[in-house]
Amino acid sequence: MVLNPRNAWIRQLVAFAIVLVLWELAGRAGMLNPLYAPSPARIGAALYELFADGRIWPHLEATFSAALAGLVLGIAAGILLGVLAALIPAVAELLEPVMTLLNAIPRVILAPLFVIWLGIGLSSKVALAFILVAVLIFFTVFSGIRQVDRRLVERITTLGGGRWALVRHVYLPSVAAWVLGNLKVAVGFAFTGACVGEFVAASRGLGYLLSFAQSTYNSALIFALIFLIMAVVLIIFAAAGRLERYLLRWN
Repeated sequence: MVLNPRNAWIRQLVAFAIVLVLWELAGRAGMLNPLYAPSPARIGAALYELFADGRIWPHLEATFSAALAGLVLGIAAGILLGVLAALIPAVAELLEPVMTLLNAIPRVILAPLFVIWLGIGLSSKVALAFILVAVLIFFTVFSGIRQVDRRLVERITTLGGGRWALVRHVYLPSVAAWVLGNLKVAVGFAFTGACVGEFVAASRGLGYLLSFAQSTYNSALIFALIFLIMAVVLIIFAAAGRLERYLLRWN
């Protein structure tokens, strides 16, 4: 039996609905402890309350602002540093060890340090999202340029093209493809940085709400916030996929 890939989302929704129904039935049958695994109905009620009284919007705005600012700044810095390191050996000698070290450690452990340096406001969350995204994009661009097909480089050089011609006709199109190919991962990293930063210390944001729900043992609210973050990220994933297909239609 051959499955139609265009209908994959329908099958995925059906599977998700079946899981929710089984989960709800197990909860109503007393098979699940509501303290640890509340039913989908209770989670839905908690999610409804967040939107009904309007208190969710400032928190969504805070998390979105931090994540998107960190994403944009991280992509820009990662591309710039990656291109410089790939084309200038002296820059690579300085940057590659630092980026390797940052990539080797769990970068979310920098959250308390950013809070001390920048306070509990937006800046510390943007900084954490930025560092997560910048390291990812740096290695994407740095490794990608080094792996460019040498035949393309040789053809440009043979035709008299200099470094700028290589950057314009070979490296930049390749960089765009590599960055857009990793855009979904970068979005996830940006929201991870924003939420972890808010979880550590904040006065608003989805991470702050998660911390509050944890402190009050409100598992229904925790699940509601997790599903909300998942929904937001999936919407951004869909937008990123459309952007990738549009910008790389030449490929």
